[in-house]
Formats: sequence, structure tokens, C-alpha cells
Amino acid sequence: MTIWICGTCGVEHPDTDQPPAGECAICADERQYVPTSGQAWTTLEKLNADAHRVVHEELEPGLHRFNREPEFGIGQWTHLVRTEEGNLLWDPPNHLDPAMVTAIEQLGGAAAIVASHPHMYGSQVSWSHRLGRVPVFVHAADRRWVRREDPVIREWSGTERVLPGVTLVEAGGHFPGAAVAHIANGQGALLVGDTMLPVPDSGWVTFMRSYPNRIPLSAGLVRKIVDRLEPYEFDNLYGLTGGTILGDAKGAVRRSAERYIAWVSGANDHLG
Repeated sequence: MTIWICGTCGVEHPDTDQPPAGECAICADERQYVPTSGQAWTTLEKLNADAHRVVHEELEPGLHRFNREPEFGIGQWTHLVRTEEGNLLWDPPNHLDPAMVTAIEQLGGAAAIVASHPHMYGSQVSWSHRLGRVPVFVHAADRRWVRREDPVIREWSGTERVLPGVTLVEAGGHFPGAAVAHIANGQGALLVGDTMLPVPDSGWVTFMRSYPNRIPLSAGLVRKIVDRLEPYEFDNLYGLTGGTILGDAKGAVRRSAERYIAWVSGANDHLG
């Protein structure tokens, strides 16, 4: 049978002879979208046959990131956090690219796989099987969005220390279980998916319920995100689509939240 992959979000679906009937449930939700051209499905084999290359960068000691060019699906960057007791594969790739598999295996593979939120589930089960059936951590509040069930999936909530110095933090907002990964090395780093997202103006982030559909979060939810991150120190921040904040990232998140909250709460209505 075939593992079918949504052509829009890049999330794998169950092994079946024929493509899934109907639309991808993740894309049909208001936070994502089904293209006007209609639902499209692809496979691991087709994605590997299409001309592309793998981008691999070392961001700082022990932290690598990978991407595919041209992009597929949402086009997320995958991060690999190396520790003495194994590696974390964060926001897993949306297909098993042989060159990317080789590069990640050469860095020690992975001891755990975590997606920041359902849009980033990608080929998480396929990657787990390839890397020795390592656990795939899925936040309990978002379990219903898992398209391909498998015994490797483990639920978590609140906080979860997945590896030495690497802690998952339930931030919420974009999804109830939207997560960040805190890396406690040096001045600290934060992998955020798009729980918050660096913007073109250096040193700022924004917060959204839906980025493609431009649906904002409430002031209360943004405040909750910032409060949940308060116990953690982080100087650098790495986002879903390659955006970064290098230096005073925690201050940038605080400043950005205050600016965002002021606008959505009406404090600046006199400027309009």
C-alpha cells in the first residue's frame, strides 16, 4: 500500500491502496486551506523523484537545520538538536529524502521526534520507523489531528524533558498544544515553529491563529504564551520558515507581545 501525503500541508496519511477520500482535515480547518484547484495527494516516491536539493546549515554548536529546495508543502525548516544522550528531530521533514536521511544519520540520528503543532506533523511516523522506531511526541490536546496513527506516538502536555537540556513547553495559541523547545545551552535557545514567527523587521515576532488566512490571536492568548515562556532564558530564537533572532530573543518576544496586545486590544485606536 501507499503512504499518501497532502500536497498542501505535507502531512502523511494512512497506508491505503487509493488516496484518501475527500479533503485533508488539517487543511480544511480555518488555520490552513485547501487550494481553489482542489485537494491534491502525492507520495514519498514522487517527492524523491522530483528534482530538488537538500539545504543543511549548522546554526550554533549542536544545532543544525535542514530544508528542501524547492520547498514542498508549508516549507518548514527541520531542526536537529544534538545531546550526549541522543538527538531531537524538531518539526520533522514532510518526506523521507535519502540525502537528508544520510545527513541526519551521520549526525547521530534521533532519539525523539517532535512537531511544534499539527501543520508540522509531516512524515513523522515514516521518520520514526527509518530511525529505529524512536518515540514521536504529540501534545495530548492536538492528538485528534494525527492523520497516521502508530504505536510510536506518545502523548505529552505541560512540559516534557525529552533529552538532557531540551524541554518541550506547551505554549498554546496557534493550536492548544502548540509547543516550543527550550535548549539550555550557553545563553539558551528556543525553537518556536510558528507559535510565534520572526518578521522582516529585525528583532520582532508576531503571533497568529492562522498565518495564511491572517486570523489574529487574542490579547489574552498572546499574554498566556509569554507568561508560559517566562521561566526560561533564551538569547536566540529559530522559527519555522528560517527566521531567526540572534541576541536578546526573550526581550524581543516580550516587546513584540506588548506591541501586539496594544494593537488588538484597541489601545492604539486613536492612531487610526
